[in-house]
Amino acid sequence: MFGSRSKEEKSPTAKVQVDLSKQPRDPEAPKGRPTPKRSEAQTQRRRASSAPADRKEASKRQREARRADLARQREALASGDERYLPARDKGPVRRFVRDFVDSRFCIAEFFLPLAVVILVLSMVRVGSLQNIALLLWLGVIVLIIVDSIGLAFRMKKQLNERFPNEPKRGAVAYGLMRTLQMRRLRLPKPQVKRGERP
Repeated sequence: MFGSRSKEEKSPTAKVQVDLSKQPRDPEAPKGRPTPKRSEAQTQRRRASSAPADRKEASKRQREARRADLARQREALASGDERYLPARDKGPVRRFVRDFVDSRFCIAEFFLPLAVVILVLSMVRVGSLQNIALLLWLGVIVLIIVDSIGLAFRMKKQLNERFPNEPKRGAVAYGLMRTLQMRRLRLPKPQVKRGERP
């Protein structure tokens, strides 16, 4: 009496019958699992359709996608297309900073050519030329520092006036780094002419 009851309790699967027939399932019957969210179902479908057969294929696809993204970024850097610019160049604040810097003459942009001239002068074995080169070197560095400080203050003031509610973190440093590049070599390419105020 007790033995038969314990056997029935131990094997509850004996009561469940598995329906393996090919008949369609009754729509009112419970399906036995929760309905997945739409986003989960879509990601599962995408994963199933686009899942590559092996790891080589997956890495090849990733490389191709990365190449396409880099090509789009290069084109955007040349044309100034905001959609495909890298994250550090995106947004109205960064665009304003670029235009603000590109519309001015900055001493820092002539640093590289001046550095080459000073280096050539310092290599000449004439004492007076070497002294002139040293003084030029010090003068250029002081002028760049003074010009950069003035530019930073003006840029901060303009940013606070034009974009009071936008995040401006790193925008001034971004502008100062842009002044160190020669205008022709700047990326994204300048969109304003010199003297044209943004």
